[in-house]
Amino acid sequence: MTLTVRPRRRFRSVPALLVSALAAAVLVTGMPSAALAEPNEVGSSKVAQMRKTLDSAAAQYLEAEGLLEASKTQQRELNQKLAAAENRYARSRASILKYAAEAYKSGRLGVVGVMLNATSPDEFMSRTAALERMAARDEARISEFVAARTEIDQTKGAIDAQVKEQSKQLAEMTKLRKATERALSAVGGYAVNGWVDPYAPTAVAAKRNRDGSWPKESCSENDPTPANGCVTPRTLHALRQAQRWFGHYVSCYRPGDMYEHPKGRACDFSSEPNGFANFSSGPTNKLYGDKLASFFVKNASRLGVMYVIWWCKVWVAGSGWKQYSATGSKCGDSPAGDHTNHVHVSIL
Repeated sequence: MTLTVRPRRRFRSVPALLVSALAAAVLVTGMPSAALAEPNEVGSSKVAQMRKTLDSAAAQYLEAEGLLEASKTQQRELNQKLAAAENRYARSRASILKYAAEAYKSGRLGVVGVMLNATSPDEFMSRTAALERMAARDEARISEFVAARTEIDQTKGAIDAQVKEQSKQLAEMTKLRKATERALSAVGGYAVNGWVDPYAPTAVAAKRNRDGSWPKESCSENDPTPANGCVTPRTLHALRQAQRWFGHYVSCYRPGDMYEHPKGRACDFSSEPNGFANFSSGPTNKLYGDKLASFFVKNASRLGVMYVIWWCKVWVAGSGWKQYSATGSKCGDSPAGDHTNHVHVSIL
């Protein structure tokens, strides 16, 4: 009888099977990379309430700052107007004093005497016309003198009103700064050193009203980022200015968010080149985020920046850098909430 020898089955070891499976997964999906989904920034109801207060207080602070600047602009214009009025007053006063001195020395003839000394009807009419011109000139001198004095008094009153307005806005800014700090303290927002680089690029300033205040804007411009929504003209300007020097992935509009994103007044700048990663950036891309945060802080007054969040810290207009934690855990445990994978900027 012929014996048939069956071939032995070759069993792969468990480690070998795992290696093969992982290799196949890598071939299909590639190495871990940044995702394009927008980050979920809010980690708790306490943080949500803080962000809501922060949005309101920072916006009102910038509005008050704009009104303060407008008041200062008006005061400068009023000071120029006052100087011009005082010059006219001084000239008209000197003219009247000179005229009075000359009249005193020469002993001016009365109107009747001038008329009686006329030797002919023509001379009589000529003297009458001369007297009328003198009277008109005297009246003009006195009118200019009185008008200049009135303008001086009114302008000084207007300047006093602007000084009061500035005191009011400064008091409002102080109140809003305290409100911001109280909101931040609820989530451990104590003062810290943050990113301030005097050598950061200088942005072109956004448009303001003639008096220095910020114009009201709506979500009227197309969002050029992949978010495919709308942004305000001021947000679009800030985005374009940042993209002159910072080229990583960015997304602005986001529907359904309770803060600035659906209003077109906020953008998230990924610290990773190609999208939002679900991990904290390494040293190279963290440095990118540091520089981007510094850019927005340096140019806050030029671009209308309300606040910047990056790497467990938040910079707020009027308050500076504060500690920020969305989860209350170790910084970086929640990359999106702690903002260790993207820089958030909100624009007035």
